[in-house]
Amino acid sequence: MDIKNILVTGKLYNEFKKAINIDSHRQSFRFIDEEIVSSDDLKWADAYVNFKPTANFEFHNIKWVHSLGAGVDSFLYEKKWKDDVLLTRTICSFGQRISQYCLSYYLKDLQKHDLFQKQQKANKWQPITPQLIDGQKTVVYGTGEIGQEIAKLFSSLGMEVFGVSLSGRNKPYFSKVYSTTTEFDLFSETDLLINTLPLTESTDGLFGKKIFDQLNNAVFINVGRGASLIESDLLNSLEKQNIRLAVLDVFKEEPLPKDNLLWQHNNVVITPHISAVTTVEEAVSCFLDTLDRIEKNSELKNDVDPLRGY
Repeated sequence: MDIKNILVTGKLYNEFKKAINIDSHRQSFRFIDEEIVSSDDLKWADAYVNFKPTANFEFHNIKWVHSLGAGVDSFLYEKKWKDDVLLTRTICSFGQRISQYCLSYYLKDLQKHDLFQKQQKANKWQPITPQLIDGQKTVVYGTGEIGQEIAKLFSSLGMEVFGVSLSGRNKPYFSKVYSTTTEFDLFSETDLLINTLPLTESTDGLFGKKIFDQLNNAVFINVGRGASLIESDLLNSLEKQNIRLAVLDVFKEEPLPKDNLLWQHNNVVITPHISAVTTVEEAVSCFLDTLDRIEKNSELKNDVDPLRGY
């Protein structure tokens, strides 16, 4: 594939401009605020780099789209993709970041941090034995790079980790992997349920009453996509104590509206989509590596199947 004109836009466009030595590349670059990307800019480009399409996005002559995030649903979900356009995504420390995010909040719950903080504020001395993570069961939806990093970390601490994926193929660090299309009886004994799945037609609204009603005082963590969660069903499950704690980093609408009921719920932790932040250094490194592989016609490590959505 011969790439000549690369359009870099979105919230990191200025950082990319500073980090990339354009004199060392044969391609021409345009670094532009996405609010002012014109139709002429899009017609000029044969490669597009951003977290999402601009409001006026059209493929025109674009041959390659590179997502600066781990997910690509902003390019694919409920959108028409051109069959002859290459789609790649950013691969970096997302797996490490998300696995450590999940572990930190789960350990905080098991070690009763919030309870002891309340006791401290009340000058109250009341020993309560924290729970051990060893021997607990977790179910991770999504067994790709991020899911495997979670399984690796949690299994190293003695947890039994089960995976759920579209294919159901076994992957490293999982005790067993189940297919999303088959019935399995895991949830009644699940201590921790984690979603890492991308947003596709099959994952939209996946986490709701059907799954939550099978849980018994479990912790739910969503680091996948907000639209995979039915928020009203989550609130009902918290009231019924199928779920004792929900840790949410992604939401259907972001920023989360101030009048959303999740904000005020005592058993919900909200973080502003920070479990897998794309750093400039990693984003630039992955982009340049991908460009180099395209130039050399080498095998890509981060290409996406538009039909599957990942």
